[in-house]
Order: sequence, then C-alpha cells, then structure tokens
Amino acid sequence: MTKMTYYKVLAADGCSPVHGGTGKWFLPKGKLVGKWMPAIKPVLCQQGYHFVTLDQLPRWVGPTLYEIEVRGEVLTAEDKSVAEQARLIKRVDTWNEKNLRLFAADCAEHVLGIYEKQYPNDEHPRKSIQAARDFANGLIDAAAANAASASAYAASAYAASAAAYAASAAANAASASAYAYAASTAAYAASASAYAASASAYETQWQANRLKYYLEVE
Repeated sequence: MTKMTYYKVLAADGCSPVHGGTGKWFLPKGKLVGKWMPAIKPVLCQQGYHFVTLDQLPRWVGPTLYEIEVRGEVLTAEDKSVAEQARLIKRVDTWNEKNLRLFAADCAEHVLGIYEKQYPNDEHPRKSIQAARDFANGLIDAAAANAASASAYAASAYAASAAAYAASAAANAASASAYAYAASTAAYAASASAYAASASAYETQWQANRLKYYLEVE
C-alpha cells in the first residue's frame, strides 16, 4: 500500500499564520528533518497541527510547502486534518513562484469557456491568461501583466463572471506574492463551476491533479 503524503503550508519564515494559527515550526536543515512539535490535544479549526493531502491542497495555497509526518491522535474533516504532533520532513522546492503563477493561469483557462460561451467576442480574459504565463516565464514585465489583468477585471465586473475574475487574478502581478494569486484564481475557478456541486467538486479535483503535475508528484 502506498503511504499517503501529507503537506503543511507555512509562511516563508516557517510560521503558521497563513491560514490562521500561531507559532513557528522547526525547519528541516539539509538532510535532517525538523524536530517534532510539542504535543497538543487536536481540535479541528482550533488547536493542534493542521495539515492537508494533495487533493485538499488547492484550498490552502501559501508561500512555502513542506511534506510532513504526523503521529498521535488525528482528526479528519473534508478539507483538512489535525494531528496531536507533527514534524516537517522536507520543503517542496517545486512549490515556487513560477509554478504557482502557471498553475493560476491553468485554473483560469480551464473555466474560460464558461465566459467565452456567453461573450464569444471578448478576448480580454484570454489575453490576461496569456499575460500571466508570459510573466511567469519572464517574457513580459509586471506592468504589462497588470494591464492585461485590468482589462480582464473590467470584463468580469461588467459580466459578473467568476471565470473572468479568475483570468484577472491569474495575471495580477503587482507583487511577488504568487501564492496569493494562485489561491484566488483557484477559488474563482471553482466558483465558476459551482452551478452544480458535482462540477465544483470536479474543478477542485482537476486543480489537485494540475498541482500534482507542477509538484512533480508521481
């Protein structure tokens, strides 16, 4: 049986408060794994060491990603789990600015047909997505990417379309926080498919599979 891989999203300095929580984790050093964090009685959304699987990861995008190991009591919910103890095994190096921006562009493009079916002559969202890819690959600067994002945002505001919002978020390169744009794009893309619960669930699974590609996970 293949062992399940668990992940922890943290701030760049190893602190927890990306999606709530407090404290700083013991970081791995070279080939040495991080020390076990002190035991805490786990309570979902309140205390303990929260972690996710790859399928849950699109909902919890953040600056750095680590593979972790857990032990003791574990409680599981639909979108995350919490353990009594945990330690960081290694940082996932493929979780980087370029890959997160490309992932955001993929999420936006995957639901773009929803917008283009209703507005077939509006190319602004599609051009915004291409700008996101070009910026990620170093072909254009932030000003050009932001200009494309503004056009897609105007289209989304006019059409009240989550799919166009996704395109706008994907190209928004005003800061280095690629993870923030990946998170918002993934959320907008899932929202664009939320006309049916099954479609939204499908979109989340598609995003997880796309992350698997960028993380180079077998």
